[in-house]
Amino acid sequence: MSPAEAATEGRIRSYEDFARVHAYLLAAAGVPASLHERLYRKLADEVFDGGEVFAVEPCEGGRQRRLVLAAEGTLGRESDVFLVDHAWSFRLPDALKQLREVPGLAERMAALMCVDLDRRIETEDSDEHDGERSGSLEHVLQIVEKERASIEERGSDSAAWLELEELGIDDDMLVALDLSTKFPNMVALNLWGNKLQDAEKVMQEIRKCPKLKALWLNENPVLGKGIDKAVLDGLSHLEIYNSHFTSKAGEWALSFCADIVGADNPCSSVESKMLESIVTIDLSDRCIHKLPEAFCPDKFPSLSKLNIRGNPLDQISGEDLLKLISGFTQLQELEVDIPGPLGNSAMSILESLPNLSLLNGVNSSSIIESGKHIVDSALQPRLPEWSPQESLAERVIGAMWLYLMTYRLADEEKIDETPVWYVMDELGSAMRHSDIANFRIAPFLFMPEGKLATAISYTILWPTHDVHTGEECTRDFLFGIGEEKQRSARLTAWFHTPENFFIQEFRKYKDQLQSNSICSSIKIKETPSTKSIRPSDGRALRVYTDIPHVEEFLTRPEFVLTTDPKEADIIWVSIQVDSEVKNALGLTDQQYTNQFPFEACLVMKHHLAETIQKAWGSPEWLQPTYNLETHLSPLIGDYCMRKRDGTDNLWILKPWNMARTIDTTVTGDLSAIIRLMETGPKICQKYIERPVLFQGRKFDLRYIVLVRSIRPLEIFLSDVFWVRLANNPYTLEKTSFFEYETHFTVMNYIGRMNHMNTPEFVKEFEKEHQVKWLEIHESVRSMIRCVFESAAAVHPEMQNPSSRAIYGVDVMLDNRFKPKILEVTYCPDCGRACKYDTQALVGDQSTIKGSEFFNTVFGCLFLDEQTHVSPL
Repeated sequence: MSPAEAATEGRIRSYEDFARVHAYLLAAAGVPASLHERLYRKLADEVFDGGEVFAVEPCEGGRQRRLVLAAEGTLGRESDVFLVDHAWSFRLPDALKQLREVPGLAERMAALMCVDLDRRIETEDSDEHDGERSGSLEHVLQIVEKERASIEERGSDSAAWLELEELGIDDDMLVALDLSTKFPNMVALNLWGNKLQDAEKVMQEIRKCPKLKALWLNENPVLGKGIDKAVLDGLSHLEIYNSHFTSKAGEWALSFCADIVGADNPCSSVESKMLESIVTIDLSDRCIHKLPEAFCPDKFPSLSKLNIRGNPLDQISGEDLLKLISGFTQLQELEVDIPGPLGNSAMSILESLPNLSLLNGVNSSSIIESGKHIVDSALQPRLPEWSPQESLAERVIGAMWLYLMTYRLADEEKIDETPVWYVMDELGSAMRHSDIANFRIAPFLFMPEGKLATAISYTILWPTHDVHTGEECTRDFLFGIGEEKQRSARLTAWFHTPENFFIQEFRKYKDQLQSNSICSSIKIKETPSTKSIRPSDGRALRVYTDIPHVEEFLTRPEFVLTTDPKEADIIWVSIQVDSEVKNALGLTDQQYTNQFPFEACLVMKHHLAETIQKAWGSPEWLQPTYNLETHLSPLIGDYCMRKRDGTDNLWILKPWNMARTIDTTVTGDLSAIIRLMETGPKICQKYIERPVLFQGRKFDLRYIVLVRSIRPLEIFLSDVFWVRLANNPYTLEKTSFFEYETHFTVMNYIGRMNHMNTPEFVKEFEKEHQVKWLEIHESVRSMIRCVFESAAAVHPEMQNPSSRAIYGVDVMLDNRFKPKILEVTYCPDCGRACKYDTQALVGDQSTIKGSEFFNTVFGCLFLDEQTHVSPL
């Protein structure tokens, strides 16, 4: 075969080649077999014909876009497949850098995610209203005179409803307008978004309007200056103030919420006939503590649809409220917070109100069928938030979690450690979510050369139902993910889900943690029991190892290396020695191994947190930690509580079992936290936002713990420990979260590490912070002891007389010099311990030679020595 023929041997030349090479990818994507050949033709010829079939339309006031079928007629189920290009693909740490450096990328992404539209609207609004907001009295007088002329046409006794929003009205202008004289029968005055700030002057004018039933002073500087009480006390007929019901709210306020009374139909009173005809009342977000007495079935006999979301309703019992609502015999649709004033369960509400056909927009029969307790189809989209100072790149970073998709590359040997994130092109990104979607999408790698190295990534979409012209084309953002995988909670990434539910889940979780305290309630007196395992005949212990540092530095005559694991006394390896490995290597249970059974309870991050929580509840030295696979709801509740309280809300996401901070992310974005679940199981842990710094940089400490026994617990702390320093000065600037060298300290895998000897660090640290290191050291020792006590108490099955092991324990200090556990590592990298000589900071403070490190470790674990280690 010629070189040219060999080079083209794997190239896709026919549909049969395509189907053979891509069989696994086609099956994984779920593409119907009937569409395989059509997909091949479009991929081979690069046919992007979606633009001829679909149209992108603005929605949500221009803050989102949606995709609709533009082609005439019906697009049948599984009748066609379409290619969607990827507008941006990246590894997460590179996102901000690419947005800043790739020409046109930030602008395209900002347009696609509608964040540039928002910026333009701000500018246009500013230009449009510049003159108005500058406080032009003439302009406002024109509006007032026009309204007065309109009232005179209706009759001088007509009620007046005056809309004076965002006109730059200040205190002196309000006085000059003399509204009470011009409108003696004014029932509503809207002054939203003006410049009023003198409470006394504002009240002086408002008191002259005694017939006011509604007043809006929202977004005026005067609020917060004690004016609220003065308004409520001074206006005896006021039923609505700043969009909220007052204690005087009655028929008029209810009619306003039913769209019977308003700017187009101002009136000072409401006739009974008008109330009797009301079918729909929206009372949402009115800060109602108790429903007005006027709200009763006798006055509203036709009421069919009621919305009471967003109200505390805390001055009426749930039982009385249910009784009241059940009196509306025509009521078919109800919107209410769940959990909320009617209880915590949709099922129980429907049991009490059996005539309802829709609860929170969901069909009652489907709720009963599914047994759901929390239901809501009227979820508002979660739109990105930002400050005006943020650049386009920063806005895109905030918005992108609403649009991102992800995949991981894998070949026959291994899966890529770092996932790829991508944004579909404008057409694909316009597809919104639906629980009952009419399209399905999937990422797809086309390999025209038959190799992964030259693959081209696309997303493909196809209809799963018949779709008609003008109909919105939707996809399920969580396809294949049901409630058993926390579907409702995960929708929080894209929608505003009921915060009260998650806060309640968080409180339950917190109460459960606080009830856990195995270790504090049971103290076991333990006596060390291990002894030297040196044979009585004095022969050397044979050691089998695959770790280069052990091969090089274990030089004591009491130990000799062997290449045959079957003849070894000690198996010291980097791989897990399970039953399969034992059988393969011919190992026995009498051989000593450098690992304990079930040690995953320490060395896997989610198990470590769970073990500590079972043992101690929520100790100060463990940051709040959630396993996202099982405890997403309480995490969301914790996040919401912190947001409400204005407290620290920065989190770090860590894969269960990845080392060296691979796929680890720092973020304060709730959508990001939830979406990052898609790249593998993770814990979400409260970030230590205020660590103690060394010369302005973040650092952590790596300790080595030697374990001879779990029950009884017999552990030692090596006198050798080392500091790991971040390369960049520490900052909490949002853009810094993408800078590995600012927020992470493991630098020996990225090619740029600044080594600092531990005694030198301690000396400089004590001088910088005016503290005594030995006091910090004692608190660290105590914490490490507690960590291993957790494992001994919760997992006594770890004990094995033929096990001896060392673990790396990573610790960080907060700004009060209190230690926090970060993680525990199996078979830690001890290259640094072997490479550098250092001085002991405890004990005899003698010099510790790096070349003697493994001699010391093996002497402690197998010969019952305590040189350069101290018992914990």
